[in-house]
Amino acid sequence: MIDHMGLKVSDRERSKAFYTPALAPLGYTVVMDGQWGTGYGAGKPDLWLEDGKPSDRIHVALKAKDRAAVDAFYQAAMAAGGTDNGAPGIRAHYHPNYYGAFVRDPDGHNIEAVCHTPE
Repeated sequence: MIDHMGLKVSDRERSKAFYTPALAPLGYTVVMDGQWGTGYGAGKPDLWLEDGKPSDRIHVALKAKDRAAVDAFYQAAMAAGGTDNGAPGIRAHYHPNYYGAFVRDPDGHNIEAVCHTPE
């Protein structure tokens, strides 16, 4: 079980302008913001934006409570300047109820919202 993770971002303010609206439909808000980075979560920081040079782009999948939250994440992320990397939909090659959406953040990280329930 992962407790938290950090992403190196080249411009934290630009990344916050993307992540704050994109993660809101998933229940994530800024929990901490300071010299160590910006921590997003629902109660405690789970996802950190850390100043630095992104050396490798990573894939982060965040759990959504339902398919509507996946759709809302995708719309918010795109409106905040994300790049489409897979519109919301069923990904049956993973399993029949895998409903996900994929967006690239300003540094090219692949951010996904996923719901595993039938509806």
